[in-house]
Amino acid sequence: MSAATDYLMNTRRIAKLHESMLKTICEQYHLSLMEVKIISFLYNNPGLDTAGDIVELRTLSKGNVSHGVETLIQKSLLERTQDREDRRKIHLTLLPAARPVTDTLDMIWTRFHAELLQGFSEEECSQLNELNRRLMENARIALKRRELK
Repeated sequence: MSAATDYLMNTRRIAKLHESMLKTICEQYHLSLMEVKIISFLYNNPGLDTAGDIVELRTLSKGNVSHGVETLIQKSLLERTQDREDRRKIHLTLLPAARPVTDTLDMIWTRFHAELLQGFSEEECSQLNELNRRLMENARIALKRRELK
């Protein structure tokens, strides 16, 4: 296999591992995978608190995110607040009732890292983080360059 295929397969496997670990939260708290993804995003990304942020950064369907947000509001895990300056913008905030879910997310995130980075030294983890940051930046620049064409 080519290096490009290996890289894409690795990325997909990592995403599948993460998703499979999130499914344990779905079962435990009777939530859909989309609802857990929304809670996880809001919990792990302070300041990125709109449905548009979730759609864009997690590459999820706008309709699925909208439905998930509505369900979480009905379950009293999430609330929406209109922006004071731009009335079209709606901010999403996790409510205290979501705390057990976010506590479990923390435990799963720790386990995810332990499984994924098993056998890596601290130095290798730091190198991986730096290389990943550079890859993200290169991809961002390349995409922007293609949009200008």
